[in-house]
Amino acid sequence: MAERKRLRNRLVRGSTRTQISKVRRRITSRELELAKQEMVAVTSSIDKAISKGVIHKNKGARLKSRLMKKLNKEQLAES
Repeated sequence: MAERKRLRNRLVRGSTRTQISKVRRRITSRELELAKQEMVAVTSSIDKAISKGVIHKNKGARLKSRLMKKLNKEQLAES
């Protein structure tokens, strides 16, 4: 049972990390429209990980907050 949960948690955590890194790359390469679209998917993925107990709710909130802060900062700099 524990092994099965560990494998599921690894999968969920890994895919969430991959999505987060994609958004970060989009932001640094100034592809802000694509970053906004992917941000919706990342937010959903983080929320699912929280609901499954894979990550703590405060960590999820922190991840989303930092990504949004970075995205908003780049949008202000562009305009």
